[in-house]
Amino acid sequence: MSEPESSTASSPTESKTPSQEFALFCEAEFERRLNSGNDFDEQRYRRAMELVMEKLRRLEDEGRV
Repeated sequence: MSEPESSTASSPTESKTPSQEFALFCEAEFERRLNSGNDFDEQRYRRAMELVMEKLRRLEDEGRV
């Protein structure tokens, strides 16, 4: 018999906003790219992430997402 899976993820009742989901994705992707051994422009990645985050937050504040 297998043990129940323990997860650090949110329960289905704890919904995240699109900006929170995007931020989690970006942090994981940032680490993946940083550790890939390939050239990676960290500043450009962070700037692009912030531009998208600002737009998502604005849309959330307007109730459009």
